[in-house]
Amino acid sequence: MAGKWYPAEPEALRALLETCVAEAQARAVTGSLRALVVPHAGIRYSGRIAAAAYGLLERERFDSVLLLGPCHQGGNGLFLIPGGGIETPLGVVRIDRDLVATLERASSDVRYDPEVHLDEHSLEMQYPFLQRFLPDVPVAPMLMGYQTKDTIAIALHAIESAVKQSGRSVLLVASSDLSHFEPRVRARELDAEVVACLERFDPRGLAELLESRRGHACGGGPMIAVLEASRTLGASKSYVLAYGDSGDVTGDITGVVGYASAAFTEVMDEPLRS
Repeated sequence: MAGKWYPAEPEALRALLETCVAEAQARAVTGSLRALVVPHAGIRYSGRIAAAAYGLLERERFDSVLLLGPCHQGGNGLFLIPGGGIETPLGVVRIDRDLVATLERASSDVRYDPEVHLDEHSLEMQYPFLQRFLPDVPVAPMLMGYQTKDTIAIALHAIESAVKQSGRSVLLVASSDLSHFEPRVRARELDAEVVACLERFDPRGLAELLESRRGHACGGGPMIAVLEASRTLGASKSYVLAYGDSGDVTGDITGVVGYASAAFTEVMDEPLRS
């Protein structure tokens, strides 16, 4: 994706990331971070929205990051990378072999298939941000094929069991854009319904919404699974951090792609940032 979805030159990519961070709107967030929802369009388009979430990591420490995104080419089940690393212009992101192995053991529907990851951008858009904010932290990337109720339930079980068995601090990240190529007025109506579910910390409501109209979000399944898992793992508070659409960059509002980012925390006394 380097050279297409984000700059292939390291310095250009670093500069773009810093621009996104500078343009992100900060929001006070109380509690210990457990999960994020972030967009996955080209960084030029959705990077500011993603940076509003990733900026919270400046005051957080994690042992690993478990990412769940949609596989745009479909397929049955959930797909993992067994080991090694993922190369971006900023270097190599290490795979957390132990966490990935625990995910794989959770179900026969969770399997190793690194080739599926090669042409999939939903998680690749996250790696430069993780290299910027958590440069030495390994990742466990998992892609969801067809986003059925059964697959979402399998992902939820795999995530919960893997994190609990690890005994470590694991950040959950769900990758999803919102509505696609609707006129801005209509897009904002659709996106507002998803954003409301995120604000309420309401994965069941989100599931019902997406069953009625899948055009609300391309990564609805990953969002539902991560919201449910984060609640089980201690999160009790939700924050929608930023919202926008592709028209903010292109100026074309006749058919936009919507983006939102959100954070889910285990409530404490001190704010993460202000």
